[in-house]
Amino acid sequence: MKLGLAVYGTTFMMGIHPQSTRARITASQLLEQAAQLNLQGIELPLSLLEGEDVAALARRAREGGQYLVVASGGYDPKPLAQALEAAVQLGAPTVRTVVGGADFGGDRRKMAGRWPAFMEEVLSGLGEAAHVAAKAGVALAVENHQDLASEELLWLCEEIDSPNFGITLDTGNPLATAEEPVHFARKIAPHLKHVHLKDYWTYLSEEGYRLVRCPLGQGVVDFPALFQVFETYCPEVNMSMELGALDARHTRVLCDDYWSEYPVRSAAQLAGLLRFVQTNAKPMGDWRTPFEQGATEDEIIAYEQRQLLTSVAYMQGAVQARGGGRREH
Repeated sequence: MKLGLAVYGTTFMMGIHPQSTRARITASQLLEQAAQLNLQGIELPLSLLEGEDVAALARRAREGGQYLVVASGGYDPKPLAQALEAAVQLGAPTVRTVVGGADFGGDRRKMAGRWPAFMEEVLSGLGEAAHVAAKAGVALAVENHQDLASEELLWLCEEIDSPNFGITLDTGNPLATAEEPVHFARKIAPHLKHVHLKDYWTYLSEEGYRLVRCPLGQGVVDFPALFQVFETYCPEVNMSMELGALDARHTRVLCDDYWSEYPVRSAAQLAGLLRFVQTNAKPMGDWRTPFEQGATEDEIIAYEQRQLLTSVAYMQGAVQARGGGRREH
């Protein structure tokens, strides 16, 4: 397993957030930052390649033993084909995408009555893109971006049935579709192509629970158990640290209309999920991040920097404890 950095995990610090006045980080700078942190790769959107010498970037990553992953979005095969072409130029093994449709927190209520038709559109677009991925020799990996449940991800993989199509597991996001992260990972593991390492603190609410960003290893996600799953199914998987959103995600599982467009779940599944959330919930209090509290940009950057360094230290220790994460030169 290789440990790297996803650019959108630290939005203010890297100038990615639209409210930030900080200069936007370049792909080369991100790769250098990862090297300084002794990380083994980066995940970057196509926008960071503007003005870059792509061949030089690919060579630098290869010589430093660092992986590259291209972050794309949507299920339109044309933009995905462009992302796959960029991955070939970079020597990147994977293009990650998301399909959307739901609001953060797994909220599908705006799609009431339209979700099945939406999923058919997703299947058609990703199926066409998977053919392009196969020709390019690159993996196309759709993320559980607080939108798709495990049942739907498995359905897409089974229907498309291509070794070049699979899943990017975000380790925190199963909670947004009312699923426990390790159970979710075990279900989708045979199709795993890439990993986002994310953790959350949980706070109970009258409508369900809130997911609040936190340093990796300090929240509810059982990373040692997840690493065991990865070692069984995909021991060479690339893992990009993503520290989550600046806004808390509200998962309203106690609202009747939350479930209208979801796959059928058993009472035992829901009980297990709620027991997990309640057991690990933080005491009631102010759950807001500095961003939500109206902190200054400098305060938010310092907050992100602390979370990043704490997360890197935890993950490097956790990976090394399992005998992985050695740099290759």
